[in-house]
Amino acid sequence: MASTSPVDQNTLWNGPSGQIWVAQQAILDGLFQPMADLLVAELPETVTQLLDIGCGTGASLLAAGAARPAAHCTGVDISAPMLAMARKRAETAGLDADFIVADAQQHPLPSGHFDWIQSRLGVMFFEDTGAAFANLHRAARPNSGLRFIAWRSAEENPFMTTAERAIGDELDLPPRRPGAPGQFAFADDERIHHLLQAAGWKDVEVTAVALPCSLARNELPTYVGQLGALGLALRDLPGERASALRDQALAAFTPFIEGDRVRVDAACWLIRARA
Repeated sequence: MASTSPVDQNTLWNGPSGQIWVAQQAILDGLFQPMADLLVAELPETVTQLLDIGCGTGASLLAAGAARPAAHCTGVDISAPMLAMARKRAETAGLDADFIVADAQQHPLPSGHFDWIQSRLGVMFFEDTGAAFANLHRAARPNSGLRFIAWRSAEENPFMTTAERAIGDELDLPPRRPGAPGQFAFADDERIHHLLQAAGWKDVEVTAVALPCSLARNELPTYVGQLGALGLALRDLPGERASALRDQALAAFTPFIEGDRVRVDAACWLIRARA
């Protein structure tokens, strides 16, 4: 299948985006803690072989491993720098885990091996999502569970698009195309149903959830100035210009600030399915 993405995901996540996620791991894990908690709440007591897709620096895998210490956890991600951090964190925590630097869409995962597959925001970047979910289905044992969290639409997540709405006209940001690989690729719940069912998954449920996420107010300048498409664009600008645009963007976040915290209800899908 030809690429539908305006960026090369491998280059992006092994380059600047992966490096920034490593550098800002603590901020991002704190912001998305409710998502890791939700995945843990879904974990069966009986899980023995868990696969975490797009595990990044390891937050959701570490949470699962801590909750189910008898399970062996495998993390797969396209980003070598992020997996290097995940591996170190797992070793420090004493978890039974291993990590694969690979694209889960096409990597030859062991057939019929995993009894639980999960992902926190890690499945929206495949070039061929149907092929990816078919590959994961081949790796799943019969009746094993699939759980993942994905963003709903950009319109339902104003926090995530505040900066680009504030200063996007002054930057050359890549266009958002419905269904293309990226943050909001799974905005359409009917598309999710179709993709999973076509790949062989059964009992597909797509549930809307609003998760109360937050970060410290003093972390907001780093979040806005370094992360996402905006952070990448600002890094290529002269220092004074980048600082001025970042400050302009920061002013647009005032509605989300409550005292010393920045609070946002993350509009997501919780997707459940069975092999």
